[in-house]
Amino acid sequence: MFVIEKTVEINAPAAVVWEVISDLARYPEWNPFCLQCESTLKPGDPITMTVKLMARPQKQVELMLEYVEGKRFAYCMKPVPGLLSSFRSHDVEALGPERTRYRSTFHLKQWFRVVVLALLQKKLEAGFSGMTDAIQRRAESLWAQRKP
Repeated sequence: MFVIEKTVEINAPAAVVWEVISDLARYPEWNPFCLQCESTLKPGDPITMTVKLMARPQKQVELMLEYVEGKRFAYCMKPVPGLLSSFRSHDVEALGPERTRYRSTFHLKQWFRVVVLALLQKKLEAGFSGMTDAIQRRAESLWAQRKP
């Protein structure tokens, strides 16, 4: 199994961080990795994304697995049995009234991951890192504008 996990502490309330990651329509405004995203976020429904891994952004459709308002949502690619499967989650944990821990997790499993990683590992790592950093910047910026 291949895992990318990025965790960052954000100087903004959990509700603001949740707003950033769950307001999919605004991804084009701040997200350097997932340029467009659409979903109802309901488990069982699709999540359609345009991601920047190659020279030209690629569209991909995955399946929502879990949604816990204000805390977590997770999705996966449609598995190719015995070949390749993935898991992706966004987790938000309040550390205080104005501080939040955000965790991004990505798993790639089964034997074909070796081929995918040979082609895309550095781009995947850079993409998830860039997105995590952008979530922090976006949430802290929104909170700075709204803070009483």
